[in-house]
Amino acid sequence: MASPSYTPWLSLADSELTVENVHEHLDALQDDLWVAAACHDRLVDDVEVQQALLNIGLQRTSQAVQRCKDALNLPSADCESPESLQLDAAVAYFQDLPIDAQLCRLHGLLLGRQHRLVTYVEMCKDIPDDFGDSADEDAEWEDDPWAESSGGQRASKEALNFPVTLSAFLTSDLLQSACYIAIQALFPSLRVLLDRHGADLWPYRFTIYDSFPAHVDPSQYRDFLPRVSPTEDAELPPSWRHAKLEVDPSHILIINASADALGIVPSVYSASSAQDACLTSGELSAWYIRRVETIMLSTGIMDFALAVIQHGASQGVPELDELGEDLSLLTRLVYDAPGAGDADEEWTMERWKSMEPATIVRAYTAHSTAESLPNDILHLVMPYLYVLESRAERSGNPNPRLHTDLLYDFILTAPLEHVASIFEASKPTSSASQRVIKDDEDMARLALACLYGSNSLDEWPTMSRIFEYLMIFFKPLPISSLSRALDILDVHLESGEILSRWSVPAPFSWFLQSRNNVSEQRAWANRMARRAGGSNDELTTLEDWEWLLEDMLKLAGKGDSELRGAFGLLSVNEVIRIFFSGLLSTARFDVANIMLRQNRHVSSLTPQTIEEICLTSSREFYDNANSGNYKVGDMKSAYDCLEVPALSEQIAKEREFIEATSRLSSFNVMSRPGIPISPIEIRLTKDRLSLVSRLLVSNYDAYKHAEVILDLVYMLGFRGDVVAEVKTLAMLADAALQSEDFDRAYATSERMVKTVLDMRHTNISDQKVKEASEVCWVACYQLGRHPEFEAIDQKMVLLGRSLELCPPEQLHEVLSAWSRLEKEDIDLRETRLMEREALGGRVVPQKRAAAVMSGESRQPSLRSRLADFHLPATPLLNTPDAAALASKTFKSVAANFPFSRGRPMSDWGSESNRSDSRTRDGDSDVSAQATRVFSKGIGWLLGADEEQT
Repeated sequence: MASPSYTPWLSLADSELTVENVHEHLDALQDDLWVAAACHDRLVDDVEVQQALLNIGLQRTSQAVQRCKDALNLPSADCESPESLQLDAAVAYFQDLPIDAQLCRLHGLLLGRQHRLVTYVEMCKDIPDDFGDSADEDAEWEDDPWAESSGGQRASKEALNFPVTLSAFLTSDLLQSACYIAIQALFPSLRVLLDRHGADLWPYRFTIYDSFPAHVDPSQYRDFLPRVSPTEDAELPPSWRHAKLEVDPSHILIINASADALGIVPSVYSASSAQDACLTSGELSAWYIRRVETIMLSTGIMDFALAVIQHGASQGVPELDELGEDLSLLTRLVYDAPGAGDADEEWTMERWKSMEPATIVRAYTAHSTAESLPNDILHLVMPYLYVLESRAERSGNPNPRLHTDLLYDFILTAPLEHVASIFEASKPTSSASQRVIKDDEDMARLALACLYGSNSLDEWPTMSRIFEYLMIFFKPLPISSLSRALDILDVHLESGEILSRWSVPAPFSWFLQSRNNVSEQRAWANRMARRAGGSNDELTTLEDWEWLLEDMLKLAGKGDSELRGAFGLLSVNEVIRIFFSGLLSTARFDVANIMLRQNRHVSSLTPQTIEEICLTSSREFYDNANSGNYKVGDMKSAYDCLEVPALSEQIAKEREFIEATSRLSSFNVMSRPGIPISPIEIRLTKDRLSLVSRLLVSNYDAYKHAEVILDLVYMLGFRGDVVAEVKTLAMLADAALQSEDFDRAYATSERMVKTVLDMRHTNISDQKVKEASEVCWVACYQLGRHPEFEAIDQKMVLLGRSLELCPPEQLHEVLSAWSRLEKEDIDLRETRLMEREALGGRVVPQKRAAAVMSGESRQPSLRSRLADFHLPATPLLNTPDAAALASKTFKSVAANFPFSRGRPMSDWGSESNRSDSRTRDGDSDVSAQATRVFSKGIGWLLGADEEQT
């Protein structure tokens, strides 16, 4: 239990201590050990109070130290240390006097604390005036919890602002305090700490250096950074390496002996980062590189990284030059290049080192304008290129053209507007240091390469500027070949401007590629004639078209083989033809007519040439038409285009064909179900008679308009073709037959027969007569033997015509049909005669006589007549000419018209003139079979095989 005299001291809190009450309570106590221990036990943040405690403690322990010195006869501090000083004697002394041992031990602790207190006070003096201002401002708004304490602490402003409290500094490890002060960037205070405790902190100097904030300007801590000794290839130790507290050696002996006597082992701070020996220059270089990487990764502030490298290089640290160059160049890219402040790109050393030189050059100029580019090249790109050249020399691979090659590669890929500004900044009148391109010949070659290598189609004014710079700067040019090249360039520039004016620009390289290619020049001339003016700037006046023609003729101008225009391989006449074709393709036929009359160039075209061009243009309109109506759209343009040339047989045929196309479209002829036939399909149809067949199929009563159909056939290109006329009449007769319009079918057949007979008295070739006769006799035979056709006289006439026209090998078959029909006619006449006699001489109608005859004299059934009916296959369809194709078409027409159409089958039995064979139940299927057989039409009779029929 503490003595009552110690109670007042123990009852005081640390925050209540003042200099006065410390002396008041401790000075009156007689126990030195207790007082010294009390002074060591108390830690306060007030400098004056802590100083008073240390003074009292040192005073109370100093007598024990002196007694030890006297007992052991130790010399004073200013004497040379005797060899008789023995630690063992001191330890033995303290073992006999444990109180003095404790006092001496406390003396050493208080002495070290005294040394730190002085250091702390010195560090507080060196803190910046603005350090901790924000904390002070915040504190003004807070209530002071100690404002009403009985004895408040008083502290200086410096101690209050210092980031480490006095109590913490006195008890914590020095390295920890040093790192914390370094982190706070209190470099003057750190200097004080190192100057007073350097010997203890030297092994851990790099731990302290690594604590320097990366975001702090290196100029604030560069004096701490390591350097290389000028005499040794190693680190130069700083002046504070051996700094420590100067203490009487005898005191050190006594303090250590007291600790040993008390069994206290002194604590020694150890860390893996301890480095007591000086580093080699290579190790220092590695540390500087790591420091730069830390700054780049944590802050990205390249200026600070560069400052560290520059300082290390200035202090003799090797292997930093290349890194310094990279940082310097990268710093220029990030901070000095145009648009650097607005760039969102993140630049790192790893990215920089991984980039190709050409990529870096483009990065320097990525945001340059045409006006700023020359200066950016001189101040940003060229230093980088010179560094590359210097490195190549240092590596043993010198390349004096390295910088020019990279620069020229950049210029060759730059936009033409930038190239023009570079050439302008390279004029020979400027000093060499101000010129981007310093060699005149190189500049001429670059200009040619840039122009002919460009794919631009809309920068002709810029190209002209480049050419003008060359012509102004280099007169005369140093090499005749370059002068020749520039003459060619002048011609190509003029050609390019003309093409661009008419919205058909060509890349500059095209002029070289097409120089000896007539097909390419012709294709571009056609493009110019057809696309002139573009969709947004169409040519509307005669003057516009005359201007276009004049420009096209300029491009076709003849001259030196190397100095020709864009169309130099085309003749003037061909260019005029191409122009006129392009004019017609725009459907400006009014302008075309005027130019044919008034323009001296267009009027020089021959009538045959004009007709050829108009026919070609008309067919283009025709083929592109969506509708066959020649009153609207492209079909109207195709028709109107044929009014430009003089009327000729070919023009008339083409116009008739267009009219025929329009008429076919009006009949709704289909290409596929639901899809009307298009004009291009009509033109590509090889057998145009098949179009008539499709018309008759798709229109029920079209056969009634024979003259219209025949006129259509004539307009399809068969005017004067009697064979085509016969085939058409055969199709009309067959269509009428399918509709059971026997009168019209008979009349058409008669007209067809007359036409064939007339052919025999003309100069038409025998082959065509034979072909027409083949169609005619088959058609007559088909109608003449049709069971539904009741006019026997007409049927006999038709079969007679078949006998007259058929080939010899078919006579038997036709004659058999004729004989059966003749017998039927004789029987009918006899029946009528007998009935007239029975009626007393009155005339018996033919139908009634037929009815009587059918009851008295039954005719052979249709089944029996068909049983022995046979026609061998005609060779008509085996011929490859148009007649065979027409026969196939004719067959398809008949196949599509069933014989039952027009008259119901149920009505057949009610007719009095029907034979018994069609009224019997047993013969009903025979009638149906006969209908199917005859529905095969003329195609079967013309020789189609069984599978087709």
